Amino acid sequence: MSITSYSFLLFAGLLLLLYYLIPRRFQWCLLLAASYGFYAFSGVRYLGYILASTLCTYGASRKIGGLKEHQDLFLKENKAILDREDRKFYKASVKKRQRRWLCLALIFNFGILAVIKYGNFVVSNVGALFGASGDDLFFRLALPLGISFYTFQSAGYLIDLYRDEYPPEKNIFRFALFVSFFPQLIQGPISRFAALSRELTAPHAFDRRQVAFGLQRMLYGYFKKMVIADRIITGLTAISGDPAVYSGTYAFVGMIFYAVDLYMDFSGGIDIVIGFSQALGISLPENFKRPYFAVSLKDYWHRWHITLCNWFKDYVFYPISASPTLLSRAKALKAKGHEGLARRLTVYIGNLTVWLLTGIWHGAAWNFIVWGLLNGAFLLLSQEMEPVYRKFYARFPGLRENRGWLVFRVVRTFLFVSLLCMFDYYADVRVVGQMIVSIFTQFDFSVFFSGALLDLGLSGTDYAILGLSLVLVFFVSFLQERGVSVRTRIASYRLPVRVFVWYGLFLIVLLFGAYGIGYDASQFIYNQF
Repeated sequence: MSITSYSFLLFAGLLLLLYYLIPRRFQWCLLLAASYGFYAFSGVRYLGYILASTLCTYGASRKIGGLKEHQDLFLKENKAILDREDRKFYKASVKKRQRRWLCLALIFNFGILAVIKYGNFVVSNVGALFGASGDDLFFRLALPLGISFYTFQSAGYLIDLYRDEYPPEKNIFRFALFVSFFPQLIQGPISRFAALSRELTAPHAFDRRQVAFGLQRMLYGYFKKMVIADRIITGLTAISGDPAVYSGTYAFVGMIFYAVDLYMDFSGGIDIVIGFSQALGISLPENFKRPYFAVSLKDYWHRWHITLCNWFKDYVFYPISASPTLLSRAKALKAKGHEGLARRLTVYIGNLTVWLLTGIWHGAAWNFIVWGLLNGAFLLLSQEMEPVYRKFYARFPGLRENRGWLVFRVVRTFLFVSLLCMFDYYADVRVVGQMIVSIFTQFDFSVFFSGALLDLGLSGTDYAILGLSLVLVFFVSFLQERGVSVRTRIASYRLPVRVFVWYGLFLIVLLFGAYGIGYDASQFIYNQF
């Protein structure tokens, strides 16, 4: 069920109505039923995957929590007879057993994800080494909706539980809601149990302002998705579908088209998800902070897909960089006088591992792996260049506050990020290289004035709609970047103005949305993850 379809709007409308009509203590039960109903629409057979992940995670969490409760009781009862070393030894033995349950659950959950999402990729590449066809060696499985998101969210819950950050959830149905809350299944954000579980199970009274704000954000998400992303993808498909013809200037245009399409598609979907959740009284973490206003690649990744970046930082980077093995290697290097190498070792290995996994997470293909490693490499290069940057700004102290310099840095970062994103939509890494070279060697400004861009399936009207829509999004983002809450500002105006703004936006989506068959807009890009 696409969230841009009539069926979803009907589903969401009925759910919202029932949610505030039934007794509040049953609201979370309704959400659980709705979540599994929504998931069943993507295929009843896929319910087995999310059920298996939920039961496995729940069972392991009860074991980990049970061991902690037994430990606390044992230590309390034997406080008088156990010395410090005995207590330390006993805690270590309990932690070892907890770690065993954690590892088993993680292997099970990530094993399902690996087989379904990456099995064909691994086997086909291994088969290619031995001259065999991957199709002869493996079978194809359709990717269940949101499997990466609920797998990562479940893993985060288990790891935090293992770290004693909270006790395990004992109610299996409440835990099942945390895993399956349907708005998040589409494309995130990835939430933490301590925050989301309280939001999901707490009673929520009807708040007219919050419901209105939530619906307004949904409308803005539909605008970004259906008016911009689903329109510009027509031109992008034409360019990326025939790289032999559309190189040079066209490759540059395709690069910009994809950057716009990706952000409007992904952030538009997140707006719909967060907006609908807000209408239910549930707060989800923000996943974007105006990434195309970033002044560096590092700044960009602090603003883009924030919850995924935080997940990798907390559960991959820190454990790797602080692992006893790496720390001992770094200590040994430092003892030999290699202080610089020792300082970099943990950061480099942790960083490159994170970005390798980030690339793999985005897709089972070499282009995503290369994209991930390039991001990691350029981030490390930027880190190494920081002493040079400090000297540069010390030499020109007023440059940081210069608006022209700020605009240059923003445009530079946008173009660089867009260039890297070419690895996303050209599946062949060699083609990406050829297209990047062609941008610098075959660029022809006359393409912009000859009418050739009208041959990409987009009319002059389409370009006008896109241009005006992007101006609107830029204006809203600019205000938000300056700390202005646009919805709050609009809410402070008189009723006629509010009606004009929101009804006008509704008409724009209705009249200029690029609809598919039965008003099902094209699938969200991040559905595949």
